[in-house]
Amino acid sequence: MASTSNSKSIVDDDEEEEFEHFDDFTLASSWERFISEVEAVCRQWSADGPKNLLAKDAVRMDLLMGLYKVKSEFKYAVKNYCMEYYFETSNDGKVGDWDKGLHDVQLSFGVTEFLVIAPQSASGVVLDAPEASKLLSAVAIALSNCSCLWPAFVPVHDPSRKAYIGIQNMGTVFTRRFEADRIGSQVPIKLMHLEGLYELFVSKFAYAATDLSMHYFKVHFKMKLTYRTPAYDDEDEMQEADADITESDENSESQTHLKKQWDDDCPWSEWYSAEDPVKGFDLITIWSELRAESSLDMAELENASPLEADKWFLYPSLSQNHGISDGNTIGFASQLHLLVKALEMSLEAHFMEDFVSVEKSGSENLKSSAVIPPPTVLDRVLKDLFHDVLEAQLDFSVGEHKSSRTIKGAPLYSLFTQFCLHALWFGNCNIRAIAVLWIEFVREVRWCWEESQPLPRMPSNGIIDLSSCLINQKLHMLAICIDRKRHQVKGHDIGRNDDSAIAHVQENLQIPRDLSASRGVSEGSGRTNERNGSAGIVGSMMLLRSCKIMHVPITQDPPPMTEDMHEERLQAAEALGDSFSFPGQLEKDILASDMSAFKAANPDAVFEDFIRWHSPKDWENDDSEEIEKSKSNSIEASKTEWPPHGRLSERMSDNGNSWRKIWNEALPLPASKQKPLLDPNREGEKVLHYLETLRPRQLLEQMVCSAFKAAADTLNQTSFGDLKQMTTKIGQLYITMASMLRYMQGYNMTGDSDVIDDLRRLCVTFEDIEKLILLAASLHRKFLQSPHIAQAIFSDYYDDYLPKMGTSSAEGDRKKEFDKKQQIQSSHDRNVVAGMFIPPTTNQSWRKVLSMGNLLNGHEPTLREMIFSKRDQVSASYYSACSPKLYQQEIETYRMYVCETSNDLRVALAVASCD
Repeated sequence: MASTSNSKSIVDDDEEEEFEHFDDFTLASSWERFISEVEAVCRQWSADGPKNLLAKDAVRMDLLMGLYKVKSEFKYAVKNYCMEYYFETSNDGKVGDWDKGLHDVQLSFGVTEFLVIAPQSASGVVLDAPEASKLLSAVAIALSNCSCLWPAFVPVHDPSRKAYIGIQNMGTVFTRRFEADRIGSQVPIKLMHLEGLYELFVSKFAYAATDLSMHYFKVHFKMKLTYRTPAYDDEDEMQEADADITESDENSESQTHLKKQWDDDCPWSEWYSAEDPVKGFDLITIWSELRAESSLDMAELENASPLEADKWFLYPSLSQNHGISDGNTIGFASQLHLLVKALEMSLEAHFMEDFVSVEKSGSENLKSSAVIPPPTVLDRVLKDLFHDVLEAQLDFSVGEHKSSRTIKGAPLYSLFTQFCLHALWFGNCNIRAIAVLWIEFVREVRWCWEESQPLPRMPSNGIIDLSSCLINQKLHMLAICIDRKRHQVKGHDIGRNDDSAIAHVQENLQIPRDLSASRGVSEGSGRTNERNGSAGIVGSMMLLRSCKIMHVPITQDPPPMTEDMHEERLQAAEALGDSFSFPGQLEKDILASDMSAFKAANPDAVFEDFIRWHSPKDWENDDSEEIEKSKSNSIEASKTEWPPHGRLSERMSDNGNSWRKIWNEALPLPASKQKPLLDPNREGEKVLHYLETLRPRQLLEQMVCSAFKAAADTLNQTSFGDLKQMTTKIGQLYITMASMLRYMQGYNMTGDSDVIDDLRRLCVTFEDIEKLILLAASLHRKFLQSPHIAQAIFSDYYDDYLPKMGTSSAEGDRKKEFDKKQQIQSSHDRNVVAGMFIPPTTNQSWRKVLSMGNLLNGHEPTLREMIFSKRDQVSASYYSACSPKLYQQEIETYRMYVCETSNDLRVALAVASCD
């Protein structure tokens, strides 16, 4: 029996030990279960730590670097609650400085990590005071059970008040309690001044003092003032401008009271007015650590100048409405995007006239959206293209980037490029408006041709640039033809034996004018009519038979040729297989013209003389250098060594040589009496036929290339200071454009869906660069006296924006607010920044409500933030009654954060007490 009894005792002990830690919640209240659930979550978060939480489901807070949060949901009674744990990874438990991003709770109460629990409702706050207290008590109990020292907060009242109550177990006999609230209107005047706020703080612990202004309390104090540069005021600006006009010159008609845009003198202002990407600046001034012993000290500080602050930070306020993604801004990128859309619609059409008539267009979308501007707008565009041309706009190299010629477009100020730029905005660049503008453009070009009027914005001479688009080449050819035709009507041809032509040849050959003028008489047996069309002598060279000085003939310039004309010549040469046999009539005409001019300038010349001048490589000279030197000493010496020892090359001496045949048939005629090599009437009509029958696709493809090139060349003229990132990006843009436009580099261009997609991506890239250029230009002109500030701000923005480039707003977070600040340290830079705060004018001053001090050039802070704190020496015995030693430690017993504007006040109080 004893054994049985002992066994039973052992079993009972085992069962008691087995169920020793079992908690039976079947009879527990919902309140207890809620606390247990909160405790379990807190234990898990505490055990995981920041690193493991980051690897799980922690979310980084927007704009707040290094602050993350995790959350968990609970149900208590009939309500659902959400508890969030906020923690940092970079501050090592220290409260962050004001110049860094802080959460509202961190800023208000000086905590780093914390819990926030709130109901899952539309407002997210607890409107009932008993419920808020009960909820906070539950979290406090849960945190105490798991020995967590996190402060916990519950949002209360209306969300706009940003009101909280909170509690924190400090791990000792001290507990900190938190409370924050806001007054949104009718703030007492006393609390709008530092001395009143100081007395409010002191009243929290100086209960016995009746007159706080007469007592001295050591209070630690920090202050942060935010100033915002004044906004542009239309009404005030107009009134001030009118007053200036009246005072300076009442009769002056040149004065205007119209508002001046920030980019009026920027290169793109001719085409559009851009919104200033820099809307203004917030200046943050910080007094780091001060001590105040009375309200008098605070009154003195309120009169202190912001220039005396310990730290200055400048924060740019950037506009988010200057990209094509949001559809709110008109710029090159947005219009180029529309031009690409017009190109896509033109791929299958045969004539531009097909788009003019709505009935023939076929597309319902085109009928409803493609609007043609009124005739007055069309007339204004044509007038700008053909009539209002400035002389400075004829310099086609102005504004071109060094890589601009890699894009097969037209020069920036040329006629076709200006047409393309106007087309970007004419009717918002729809295909119907482009068709109407092109048809009228060609009509104006034909009028210039038929009336022999110079073609504006095009050179009437020179070599046709084959690196430009074919339309530009054709217009250049037409300008030359019009000029030739005008000279024919006047009775003298271009390239003939006139003074200008002779001077041109003499200049190129470096022939003295007096020598060339005299040779025509002295070498012509006394008769001037024997030698015609001479531009001077050819060094010491003499004619083989007559031993007379050889003369350089004035020859006709080779006729200009466009790219397609060169292509036709090459195809003909390949077909005949022998380039030396003159496959084209043009080569024969040029050679015959040169031979006739040579014979006229050298009446005694033979075929060998022409070869020696025209094609020296086909004359094989056997004379030594010494003999050649002796020949050059004088004419008499040349005669004694005559004839020179040389012969024609093998190809020139063959029987039936075509050159000799042309020589024998050529008559001695100077260039002025020869038939022109260029028939301006025929070539001009060919150009007009090309322009009038150009297929829509060919026109739009050349427009796309020229428009991209012109837009980039225009933006390239922007002045933005020494921003190397911008210079590099612009260079990369030209490389990107040349690469993506390579399928449209020839006159027989093609277009397909892949090319269209590439062009759309190019528009996005162009938008990014255009946005950066506008920002760089705006910053540059705002900080001309301190360019390094502009460079620092732009570099920060560039580094932040670079990863988002090439994506639309839907694909990437391109509208994320830019939150980096620049510290302003030197007194010179501070004065420059202070100068941006222009003193209020007489008309503006009545609007200012000067309720706070610390004025900056007459401007009060838009926001004032202060931290009052009281620190006390506390004996260590308060922390541990068992400690054998006593020592003093300073703790912050009272802390008050104040955030106020001219009509708003928010106060957050933290009090540490011994329970």
